[in-house]
Amino acid sequence: MSRRLTHLDEMGRARMVDVGGKKPTRRIAKARAEVIMSATTLKSILEETIPKGDVLAVARVAGIMGGKKTSELIPLTHPIGLDSLHVDLVPDESLPGIRIEGTALTHGKTGAEMEAMTAVSLAALTLYDMLKSTERGIVITGLRLVYKSGGKSGEWKTGEGPGASG
Repeated sequence: MSRRLTHLDEMGRARMVDVGGKKPTRRIAKARAEVIMSATTLKSILEETIPKGDVLAVARVAGIMGGKKTSELIPLTHPIGLDSLHVDLVPDESLPGIRIEGTALTHGKTGAEMEAMTAVSLAALTLYDMLKSTERGIVITGLRLVYKSGGKSGEWKTGEGPGASG
């Protein structure tokens, strides 16, 4: 049985999916990633001695700004009105590094998964940019969707740790 590809028209050309007939629902998406670094670099963040300033605050704002621009960055995604977009950056000495979680909320016809993942990605990239003069070997890892709700497909979660249940 062949499955119709939603982002291609009858001629095989890329297109944005028509969501005009869908009913708006409350939609929530959560994404996560980790930024791994040396314990020394993490200590510098915690002690606020990084020469470029408060890297966590700047990365949080960058994540929010990036999530808001998702449809300009990723082809064929719909521009959506976000009701809320949160980006949390939590230092974790066990990594060592920073755990990032982005949560996007909207009431609309299409989901906010890409907005949550873009927000987390931009926050992670901003951390790297602000820390690269301190440490070049920083690794961004584990970008993933951990929760989504709303729409025809309903709720989905990974079941990994707190916050995955929405």
